[in-house]
Amino acid sequence: MRYGMIAGNGRFPLLALQAARREGHQVVVVAIENEASPELAQVASSIHWINIGQLAKLIETLKREQISEVMMTGQVKHVSLFSAIKPDWRLVKLLASLRERSTAALIGGIQGALREEGIELVDSTRLLKPLLAPEGVLTKRKPNKEEDADIRYGRRLACVLATEDIGQSVAISEKACVAAEAMEGTDSMLRRAASLVNGKPLRLIKASRGRAHLLFDVPVVGLATVETMIETGTTALAVDAGRTLLLDKEEMIRRADQAAIAVVGHEPTEGTPA
Repeated sequence: MRYGMIAGNGRFPLLALQAARREGHQVVVVAIENEASPELAQVASSIHWINIGQLAKLIETLKREQISEVMMTGQVKHVSLFSAIKPDWRLVKLLASLRERSTAALIGGIQGALREEGIELVDSTRLLKPLLAPEGVLTKRKPNKEEDADIRYGRRLACVLATEDIGQSVAISEKACVAAEAMEGTDSMLRRAASLVNGKPLRLIKASRGRAHLLFDVPVVGLATVETMIETGTTALAVDAGRTLLLDKEEMIRRADQAAIAVVGHEPTEGTPA
């Protein structure tokens, strides 16, 4: 099978490429400059670099490579979408057609532009299904009574946050929302929360948008998430089962166990498919 991949930052693109190679797939990568790792070139069938605003070049590259299915992997810093973007004529036209500049609206517009050219955006987790979080307690330690109460409260808030396309994560302590994620990302949000609680333990709750697909903006946690939790005194992590990628899963869970962090996957809260 031959796929296209739009690659942002983080481990997600590299792990997907390695999985594709193991399964004998060819993957043509369109990598975002200043986001994607140069290491991808060692694994991809071919790689093309574009800046974040070059929608026309993205489409031209995929068509030249005869790609009909493309997946989005990795993250693009949300602040880059607003402060560093230099749109080409095609993206200018797309932006002018949007009613709002949310991540979902922007990527949904890109999905439509690709479809007009005969290119379908496909499930971004297609190559990494074994790394999706299962339901239940994933670590040796399960959440205690206080953590469980914080998680239940935080899941309600995180679901609203994700559904409204504001962010995916909240930090909770003693059944109070200390911080909500926006453009800064989960790690920065946790550090901000830690600066506000005077040493009290935090709980991290991460939610997916209430939709039927996993085409883009899939929640991701990994070893780096656990290290930030240790740094900030965050004792429990709750994620949506089947909709959250656990990168370097075994190593991540092993490190969480070493730090006595509880990790649990919950059945997602259903919302309106988008």
